[in-house]
Amino acid sequence: MSVLSELRHPIVAAPMAGGPSTPALASAVSAVGGLGFLAAGMIDTARLAADIAEVRARTDRPFGVNVFLPGDGTVDEAAIGAYAQRLAPQADRLGVRLGEPLGGDDAYPEKLAALLADPVPVVSFAFGLPDRAVVAALRERGTEVWATVTGPAGATAAAELGVDAVVVQGTEAGGHRGGVPDDDDYALLPLLRLAAARCDRPLVAAGGIADGPALAAALTAGAQAAQLGTMFLRCPEAGSSPLHRAAVASAAPTALTRAFTGKRARGVVNDFLRAHDAAAPAGYPQVLHLTRPLLAAARRDGDASVANLWAGQAHSLARDVPAAELVVEVSADARVALAAAAQRATRWG
Repeated sequence: MSVLSELRHPIVAAPMAGGPSTPALASAVSAVGGLGFLAAGMIDTARLAADIAEVRARTDRPFGVNVFLPGDGTVDEAAIGAYAQRLAPQADRLGVRLGEPLGGDDAYPEKLAALLADPVPVVSFAFGLPDRAVVAALRERGTEVWATVTGPAGATAAAELGVDAVVVQGTEAGGHRGGVPDDDDYALLPLLRLAAARCDRPLVAAGGIADGPALAAALTAGAQAAQLGTMFLRCPEAGSSPLHRAAVASAAPTALTRAFTGKRARGVVNDFLRAHDAAAPAGYPQVLHLTRPLLAAARRDGDASVANLWAGQAHSLARDVPAAELVVEVSADARVALAAAAQRATRWG
């Protein structure tokens, strides 16, 4: 049986790199019958191994690990240099020096080797599709492979790779766009229907799912489960900073931008985003490395006008409740919403 078919609640905790996804959050979601995820992005292999060990110590239920695929390294170095010049005065005001805009593969080979040597139930990929050989190697070790897509063509390609499930990420989602290219802007419901028409793999819906009725809509549109990220940011188990939690609790609008990392990501609109969005070049992880000291200083100083504050469009519906309670409540509310919709449907005849 697949991991998805064994869930008591059709809810996946989205992997959120940079701190919010913790072993405590992943294990809490898995233990109650959802599927928790660890984020392998932007940490080293030793930290990943420690996080996996902690989840296993907390629960014997299945969980997943999300891995960033490296890009091809092609960037416009002149554009990144010009962006560095643009940001330099702001870095001076915060008392830091901008980082070196280095490339890199996020230790992808080492992380993949670790996951092959010590398999976990699910490995999902973002920022592209894994090689066919990688899919086969992981599956041979009993690991399910999930791929993240943001457009119909990606769903077709993922199915052809033979992955076990496809995470369909609508433009409403917070954080980075998980597909390649990263400029697809399909809303979740149309993308679910397009993916269902092109793909025979189980679908996991991601993007703007904030409560039970939204979960019910995703299930009705063809998803087998929904991946919630922003809704967990205010949970006590999440590693979200106080600054981030306050932004999520606000009613501020969100937007997609490359300003913080060079890859399009949705976050709460602030002064930094407004000032630099139009000038920000494509280039991940180069822009991320460039801005990292500046963003760390903003978090240190509690400066919400500069910090990256990833959040989906429905972020103001997030609540400060334990993760297990959130999973159970959203699942129960979805069941009520589905029953109410079925009751309304009886009137059509």
